[in-house]
Amino acid sequence: MNTALALKIEKLLNLEEGILMVLQVYYDIEQEKKNQMTNIPDLSKLRPVLFWDTNIAAINWEKQKNAVIKRVFERGNEYEKEEISRFYGQTCVNEVMSSYGK
Repeated sequence: MNTALALKIEKLLNLEEGILMVLQVYYDIEQEKKNQMTNIPDLSKLRPVLFWDTNIAAINWEKQKNAVIKRVFERGNEYEKEEISRFYGQTCVNEVMSSYGK
């Protein structure tokens, strides 16, 4: 959305000036973060069956790290646990697992 269009819409809808551009910037930031999210674990070391209920390619590895760590450490083999420990770091894994009481 360009600024001129945003101003027209804001005026017609009686919105605070600039609010649509602020929303646009937040949207653009989220899109850029998605584009930059190339930091993923080595998927060749993780069996897709671990994530049977979701598309492994669609996992947000940062936002869903607690669930990923918990699942791999509950159901994964030693190679998968090693990969997740490498990817997130042993400190992070220990923190997540201790919060689950394991």
